[in-house]
Amino acid sequence: MQSNARSSIAEMLLFARNFVLHPHMLGSVIPSSRYLVDQVLKPIDWERAQVIVEYGPGVGTFTGEILGRMRADARLVVIETNRDFVRFLRRSFPDERLHVVHDSAACVRKVLQRLGLPAAQYIISGIPLGSMPDPVRAQIVDETRAALAPGGAFLVYQFTARALPVLERTFSSVRRGFERRNLPPAQLFVCATGLAD
Repeated sequence: MQSNARSSIAEMLLFARNFVLHPHMLGSVIPSSRYLVDQVLKPIDWERAQVIVEYGPGVGTFTGEILGRMRADARLVVIETNRDFVRFLRRSFPDERLHVVHDSAACVRKVLQRLGLPAAQYIISGIPLGSMPDPVRAQIVDETRAALAPGGAFLVYQFTARALPVLERTFSSVRRGFERRNLPPAQLFVCATGLAD
């Protein structure tokens, strides 16, 4: 129990320190709540999900839950630009199904190709798209769309709706939701591709 408490405190300190150093890279000063994690992951068909990608995993709040729910033969690719988080994730999740990649979400297709993996069924993101310059935001969303398999989905949680216009331009369907039991409350977007795309 004490070991878990120490681990949680270490996660919080690492997350908070990186928020202070890089406020535009993180959407919030604290990791996501359990309620938000459950809401974001709710649309996933775990039997169907062979390749899942997560952008900006931070200290692995979503990563651990995804690993706990996904199939034994599935693969999870987490793409993180922050070296501190990359090191932390590699130490914290010794799971052969997990690939921790130090790169940008804008390179998602290249990352999958490098790993010899097919298109993803799901891509999950909490990176602050709304605070990025328009061209960067558009590039990430376009690359994400191209990296999804037919019938795939981009599961996004944000603290503003600034990314909504580019999501609606890029995906055939965007469903919105809201999770108040998070600090700050989060907006959710389920962006689907068509089966024939």
